[in-house]
Amino acid sequence: TATFAKVSDWGSGFEGKVTVTNGTSTTMNGWNVQFDVPAGFSIPSAWDAVMSRSGQHYMFTNPSWAPALAAGASVSFGFNGSPGNFPGVSGCTLNGAPCGDSGEDPGGLGKVGGITLASATATSAALSWSAVPGATGYRIRLDGAAAVTVTGTTHTLTGLDACTLHTVTITATDASGDGPAGDPFGFTTAGCQSGTLPRHFLTGYWHNFVNPAVELKLSAVPDEYDLIAVAFGEATATPGEVVFGVDPGLATALGGYTDAQFRADVQALKQRGKKVILSVGGEAGRVQVASAAAATRFADSVYALMRSYGFDGVDIDLENGLNATYMGQALRSLRAQAGSELIITMAPQTIDMQSTGMEYFKLALSIKDILTVVHTQFYNSGSMLGCDQAFAYAQGTVDFITALACIQLENGLRPDQVALGLPAGPGAANGGVVPPSAVNRALDCLAKRTGCGTFVPPRAYPDIRGAMTWSINWDASNSWSFSKTVKPHLQGMS
Repeated sequence: TATFAKVSDWGSGFEGKVTVTNGTSTTMNGWNVQFDVPAGFSIPSAWDAVMSRSGQHYMFTNPSWAPALAAGASVSFGFNGSPGNFPGVSGCTLNGAPCGDSGEDPGGLGKVGGITLASATATSAALSWSAVPGATGYRIRLDGAAAVTVTGTTHTLTGLDACTLHTVTITATDASGDGPAGDPFGFTTAGCQSGTLPRHFLTGYWHNFVNPAVELKLSAVPDEYDLIAVAFGEATATPGEVVFGVDPGLATALGGYTDAQFRADVQALKQRGKKVILSVGGEAGRVQVASAAAATRFADSVYALMRSYGFDGVDIDLENGLNATYMGQALRSLRAQAGSELIITMAPQTIDMQSTGMEYFKLALSIKDILTVVHTQFYNSGSMLGCDQAFAYAQGTVDFITALACIQLENGLRPDQVALGLPAGPGAANGGVVPPSAVNRALDCLAKRTGCGTFVPPRAYPDIRGAMTWSINWDASNSWSFSKTVKPHLQGMS
């Protein structure tokens, strides 16, 4: 059984708790609790369970680290919701059966495994899975909807939306009932707008300033980089306005580097099949978009720079805060001017993507239909909670990268919109520097659930988009170790 209780309610929010009890005489190898909340209510965070949602329907599964639930034992998970005065949940199921009946098969049917995506179009997906001994059928539940029962181990889902992340659970069944629900399996339908960027690509920042890293002309960026973010566009006294020009100090350090030469280098990179975008902000950036007028000015000025320099898009790297509402307006206005090939990326700090209530996360979700990728900076952040809410993971580890990336992957962003941002080597960051091989391990952990540390994600994300590094200049300072290690690995993932 699974029972819901409202622990507390403070008007603007509430805390809920669900207790799962194994009332059978056999061990429960995993649990899956699903329910609906009324319109206007939401659950932004949970602990001791892995949460996913589709509209007002929420699904909670046991964390990968949780032991099997012994006969007669109970386990609880909790969550915070908003607003307050919560009336309760509806349509509750445990492992596909009503929450008052565990639905466990006393015959001991096993959990469905080996789920693979054979093929996918914009509107369909062909799935296959391993047979469960003794099963006479399989119940397939898509995004929490009513289950479809089939007799074989293959099925094609139809009527799907293009470029959308879907979640499937498959449960074996026989005359006695259902076995335990299989682990949720996520996939993305085709039809995503990705321009000419590869399925898995490498992003690097290029310095338009002088610091201890190697100074480079844009033409010196090696072929390993697919997307080059020019750092940075700067603010003026006019709110929202962005300007750019080759930094005089950099021009001198390079023995003379003019705006005309920079423009020519942008075009040369694009002829090599690369994409070049303007990054706005940075650690010292003061760009502010906090009004409708500023949003319009941001869009107009960035579009003018795109036409002047040949930039393919914009990167939002505002480390001093942003307003999701007005920045969302600005980016939609820019998209209206630049068209569907516009590249929009974001480089939030880890704290900015800890929950969907953060402004950066709100912005990403609000422009999900036009967003290219979010490459969170998994460095300079100390220890932080991951999606399992188990404990604070230490930066500079595979667990830190994967557990924090999982927050985005499990809370609304498509896997093809999530990339891993790491320093290029010593000197590039104050903390969180990892060997490039650890970046490859994190990619494999997220894409295939292999090479993981103690944290194993709740599902595989084969469409994880790639990696970003700060920076190309620091990569040059460290003998190109990052790009020469990570880029070949990304190519092998395609």
